[in-house]
Amino acid sequence: MNENQAALARKQLERRLAPLREMTLVAPPKGWIKAIRESLGMTARQLAARMGVAPSRIPAIEKAEVTGATELRTLRQAAAAMNCALVYAFVPIEPLDDILRDRAIQKTRRDVARLDHTMRLENQALLKADLDAEQQRTIDLILSGSLRGLWDEERDHHARSPVR
Repeated sequence: MNENQAALARKQLERRLAPLREMTLVAPPKGWIKAIRESLGMTARQLAARMGVAPSRIPAIEKAEVTGATELRTLRQAAAAMNCALVYAFVPIEPLDDILRDRAIQKTRRDVARLDHTMRLENQALLKADLDAEQQRTIDLILSGSLRGLWDEERDHHARSPVR
């Protein structure tokens, strides 16, 4: 996918995600499965029959949901058995473009700080305005190109390589 297609796809995804970001949806303390099951007046035995599992599995399924140890497949089965739809989404806390810009700024600040340090050691310090301009140029360059390297973690340049 080229950069223009990626930007368009990001924009379309952002349109879908924006309304979800506005929502505040807090799971019931006893979990969605148990809350919906009880609201429907369905017993654990009845839910088990509808899911095709042993009745003893329902308390374990409900507990696993609350502790975060459940599987999506199990949640889908439980939802279907109660005539519900399972809604699953990753909702970025802020717009995707903001996340990208923040990461580009973070990465660029590290690189420009390293460059500034090297230049100072060589007694060729740059003016703050020049550093700021280079930082902005680099951010724009990163955001206008491929984003693949944006999320690579930096290695410690002072770490020694293993002795062979």
